[in-house]
Amino acid sequence: MKNLFLVSFLFITIISCQEKPSEKISEEKKKEFVWEGANVYFLLTDRFNNGDTTNDINFNRKDDAAVLRGFKGGDIKGITQKIEDGYFTDLGINAIWMTPIVEQIHGGTDEGTGLSYGYHGYWAKDWTKIDPNFGTKADLKELVAVAHKNGIRILLDAVINHTGPVTEKDAVWPSEWVRTEPQCTYDNYENTVTCTLVKNLPDIKTESNENVDLPPQLVAKWKAEGRYEQELKELDEFFARTGHPRAPRFYIMKWLTDYITEFGIDGYRVDTVKHTEEYVWQEFKQECDAAFELYKKNNPNKVLDNNNFYLVGEVYNYAISHGKSFPFGDKNVNYFDKAFNSLINFEIKWNAKQMTQAAVFHKYDSILNSNLKGYGILNYMTSHDDGQPFDKERNMPYQTATMLLLTPGTSQVYYGDESARDLTIEGAIGDATLRSFMNWDAIEKDAKTQNILSHWQKLGQFRANHMAVGAGKHKFISQVTNELVFSRTYKEDKVVIGLNFNNEQIIMDVSSIFKDGEKLRDAYSNQEVTVKNGEVNFSSEFDTVLLEKQ
Repeated sequence: MKNLFLVSFLFITIISCQEKPSEKISEEKKKEFVWEGANVYFLLTDRFNNGDTTNDINFNRKDDAAVLRGFKGGDIKGITQKIEDGYFTDLGINAIWMTPIVEQIHGGTDEGTGLSYGYHGYWAKDWTKIDPNFGTKADLKELVAVAHKNGIRILLDAVINHTGPVTEKDAVWPSEWVRTEPQCTYDNYENTVTCTLVKNLPDIKTESNENVDLPPQLVAKWKAEGRYEQELKELDEFFARTGHPRAPRFYIMKWLTDYITEFGIDGYRVDTVKHTEEYVWQEFKQECDAAFELYKKNNPNKVLDNNNFYLVGEVYNYAISHGKSFPFGDKNVNYFDKAFNSLINFEIKWNAKQMTQAAVFHKYDSILNSNLKGYGILNYMTSHDDGQPFDKERNMPYQTATMLLLTPGTSQVYYGDESARDLTIEGAIGDATLRSFMNWDAIEKDAKTQNILSHWQKLGQFRANHMAVGAGKHKFISQVTNELVFSRTYKEDKVVIGLNFNNEQIIMDVSSIFKDGEKLRDAYSNQEVTVKNGEVNFSSEFDTVLLEKQ
């Protein structure tokens, strides 16, 4: 009897220990999340982490490319591993945006920067299949499940504008599907939309409403893979349900929305938005919303929250100062209404250099609460195809984090921002220099890198814990010399933030937000402080203060 009791006790203890992580996750899920205050991590799937070395070479895409223009081994499993390790949670990340994972062209091409393969994911050959270099459907399903378990949303990257380049192994699609000329001159709307982005990048005829047959090379491929009948059946069902013509753009929309209904992804970052007619994105939103509702209906226990499907668009050179109206020279276009929740903001890196912190915060708060109210922006300091990042030499990693993570709007951390990954790679031409492999060795071994990472982690976690930081109302409190104090409020969530303190003794007026006697925590120095006479008065070795209620 005593032994039975002991066994029972041990069994219950083991079960209790196993349940603790899920209890923690449950608490994380209860934390309110809105996309306007999200902290998004953007990574090149091929360049982040190699979780499966057996899939590093496919289709004879050898290591013969120019510097940083071939596949380097990163994959979906590698991302999942880092989620499980807690890397993203420690960084305060609540959404991950991955470059496209659909099957890429099998050959390589030289655009003037040396032989390149489709490692970046933007050269689609088959939208219906995951490229084996990135992984499998099972890998993606696991990634989404593990991410959601940890309160992290997944954004895939959608390309409707073009196929991959033509190579000896990759034939051009039929003329009713694509145009191969003229090349865009970008001097007005038509010469930005009805043209190819660059030479040898066939442009999908997204304006067409003509019924077209499947490209013969895709039919042959599917038949060889034994899935032609199934793909055809699904297409028939899609066009019968939607009533859309069998036009090129609607085929691609069907293929992209399958990733929503099958895997439960939370959103799409959409590529080359301004190079496609604006009504296409309104149609795409309708199909994404319908697919997300179907997924939630079929998988009620896998839904994270009540947020709608998220669409953020890349309108190259869009700036928050444009508001809702992007200028082409001969006409302006509104990409927000009935289409995108948010657009990528190309302006923040210049604002952060040319304006004071207080002025930047005020500007963004004003626009987001007026012209862009109900919508959002995605701020970034570094990206994969912007050759003028905020800090290319990585001399200002602390300032980069402070301005990115504390400016109103959604933040986009580019992989390696948090570890000062080198952006000046010898021999790399063009945007390849921005795409080196993640510097895990420095994170593990270099004290300077670890200190930088700690700053990003503290600010990132604070942002993730408080939607007020990115989505809340900004209010200036005081500025004495460089010492800036301000508050952010979102519903019941209230924080006070102080920057640029250069004395160990910190005195801050918090009377507009917190009451006398309230116990607060400085999340940066990890110490408790008490409000007295409308102020907090404490010692800290750091120049940043992040005050939250205990």
